[in-house]
Amino acid sequence: MALANWKADMRAQLGPAVALLILLTLITGVIYPLVVTGLAQVFFPRQTHGSLIVADGQVLGSELIGQPYDAPQYFWGRLSATLPLPYNAAASSGSNFGPLHADLVEAVQARINALRAADPGDTAPIPVDLVTASASGLDPHITVAAALYQVPRVARARGLSEDQVRSLVLRFAEGRQLGILGEPRMNVLKLNLALDGVHLAPNAIQ
Repeated sequence: MALANWKADMRAQLGPAVALLILLTLITGVIYPLVVTGLAQVFFPRQTHGSLIVADGQVLGSELIGQPYDAPQYFWGRLSATLPLPYNAAASSGSNFGPLHADLVEAVQARINALRAADPGDTAPIPVDLVTASASGLDPHITVAAALYQVPRVARARGLSEDQVRSLVLRFAEGRQLGILGEPRMNVLKLNLALDGVHLAPNAIQ
């Protein structure tokens, strides 16, 4: 008798539990994602499609993911510790090295040497974001100071005046979010595209 009562109690509890599991799965695993995705498509279409930068029908990159530059006529972004190649969006990561780790010191020194070799006459202090990687390894931005540091090299490599290049930097500088969050910054890809004379239509960033 006791066993029969126990089985009846189990059935009485199991039925509602399974029903609740199915209901919550539908709500949180199907309905909620579909609603959020639909709302994002309506109100934030550019962001939901990856904030892609498009010119002449060609995708040139995303304003959210950096690209490696090392030619003297371009502004250089931050180092990237992603593997097997820099700015690998499929393997976002930092180096996880401590500030005294030999490999980190070596990477920083190598970037310092590259910057000095590309512009031997520039003896100004190098902004720290030009010689270190971000935690994601995908950071598309540098500080305005890091961009201004590179102005003489870029201007000389392109046969432009420093005032022309500096003016471009200041024109493309992005302010604080909502006017109060973060610091002014430069999107390296957009700045380099502007240097190359790529004219982006108002809807070029999708």
